[in-house]
Order: sequence, then structure tokens, then C-alpha cells
Amino acid sequence: MKNLLDIYARKKRDIAAIEKELEETVYSDHSLLRDTSIHLLKAGGKRIRPVFVLLSGEFGSYKLQTMKHVAVPLELIHMASLVHDDVIDDANTRRGQLTVRSKWDNRIAMYTGDYIFARALEVITQIHKPEVHQIMSKAIVEMSIGEMEQIRFFFNADQTIRDYLLRIRRKTALLIGISCQLGAIGADAPEWMSTKLYNFGYNVGMAFQIRDDILDLIGTEKQIGKPPGSDIKQGNITLPVLLTMKDPAMKPMILTELERIHKLDGQTDVSRFLDLIRGGTGIKEADRLSQCYIDKAITALDKLPDIQAKKDLIEVAYFIGNRSY
Repeated sequence: MKNLLDIYARKKRDIAAIEKELEETVYSDHSLLRDTSIHLLKAGGKRIRPVFVLLSGEFGSYKLQTMKHVAVPLELIHMASLVHDDVIDDANTRRGQLTVRSKWDNRIAMYTGDYIFARALEVITQIHKPEVHQIMSKAIVEMSIGEMEQIRFFFNADQTIRDYLLRIRRKTALLIGISCQLGAIGADAPEWMSTKLYNFGYNVGMAFQIRDDILDLIGTEKQIGKPPGSDIKQGNITLPVLLTMKDPAMKPMILTELERIHKLDGQTDVSRFLDLIRGGTGIKEADRLSQCYIDKAITALDKLPDIQAKKDLIEVAYFIGNRSY
């Protein structure tokens, strides 16, 4: 399977232009804001959302300047949400680097997230299409609800798989879905194409988050850039755990571990919990569902023109469904 760099190679110049634009956008005359924002930016990331904007824009009248004004705000919204997440999660590392809250403090991290978010809203004003602003603002509202729902369900073993899927729809899938949709709208592609591209991105986003949650349970710190089991330490019960608890033989042991971790406020070793989940069937079942979402995503592209961008989108989808980092 190709890696992301191979897939991105064709858009290398445009991705570099977006990277430069991101750096210029977060730059501030305020030295502390500048330092925290650049620190976050330099921590890197897969830049999945900007790449989806660029590839989706190829189904219309592609202009890099317009694509930048769509891609940069979407990546900034994602970045801002990560800074706030790290405060909620008490996370010390992300992608192998110190988080803003860890290197500075929680208050500075929150204001950094607010600043980056505001810069995103400023850049998107360059796009003079009301539907772009409506779609993006609705997605931000849903993302906020998703974050609140995640907190509400911390250490709640009675939540359903539907609760989980609705939560990741809001937290992750919507932003990836609208990255594809707004890339097409920004390039004046027909509405039916932007709708299909949204469906593609939404399903990829669902698979992306499920895979993320699997990696938190089976990955190494080197692979995922944070200690494995970080989700359960903060009380986030994910799909593989919920599926493993469907086994009557496994459920009591998992509930005992959940209660222990909760009592200690996540400040404990979770290796026993990880061993239990790894020994059950939930990880394989979650992976199967992730693959179903990838299949749905690729099916959504069926009627779209057979251009190189379509092949690249399929490659990215397969990578996301099988990634180990």
C-alpha cells in the first residue's frame, strides 16, 4: 500500500503553498501567541483536510488561491479543536511533541485555540459564497456538541454504540466531509458532485476516527505519538471497548477495570485494561466496521468523472482504513 507521501506527491507544490499560508495566517505580533501557534503548527499532522479540499476542487474549476482560502480555515479549525482537546484530556504529548498546555499552561492553550479559531473565521471571509459559511458554521456547532457529548459520556459504560457513532460523526466525520464538499463548492463544481464528495469524506471520517480509537488500544507510543490507553485514562469509552463488552464473559472484568481507573481519575497503569481489550473480539469487529465505512466512501465516488483526483481520493481512503499511525 502507498504511504501518504506517495499519494500527496502530485499535489506537493500546492500542499507546500498551503503550509506556507498556514504559517503566515497564525503569525502574530504578540510574541507568546506567535510562539504557541507556531509550536502547534510545527508539530505537523497528516493535513488530511487540506488535501481533501485540493483533490475535491479538481472536479470543478481549480484555482489554488481559492482552494487555499477553503483549506487553511478547515485545518485551523481542526488545530484549534486539538488544543482545546488537550486541555480537556490533560494531554502532555501529541504526535510525539509536547502539547501547548504542557509546554505553557492550560490558560495559554485555551487562548491559543481561540486565536487560531478566530483566524480561521477571518480567512474564510475571502470566499464570497453564503453556502460555504452556512455549511462551515453548522459543522462547528455540531463539533461543539460532539465534544460536550464526549465529556457527558466519560466512564459511562451504559452508553450505546449508536451514542458512540453519533459522537464521532460530530467530532470528526463532519469536518472531513465538509472539507470535500467545500473544496468542490469553492471550485464551482456541480451540486451533485459536491454532495457525493461530502458523502465520501463523511464515511472516510467515520473510518478515520474508528481507526484512531483502535490505534489508541493497540499502537505503540512511537507509532501514535502518545501513550497507548490515553482514551480510557480520560474516561473515553470507544467502539472496540463497547464491542468487547458485548461478550458476557468479558464484561464484568472490563467493568471492574473501568471502575478502578475512574476511582483513580485515570492516574494509573492501564496495561491490564489494554490486555483485556486486546484479548477480546472488539478490535476486530471495530476494524470491520471501519472497513465498511471505507467501502461506502469509495462507492460514493462511483458516478464522478474518472480523473486522477478520484484515484487519489480512493488511495487516501485505503490508507486511512489501514493506517498504523
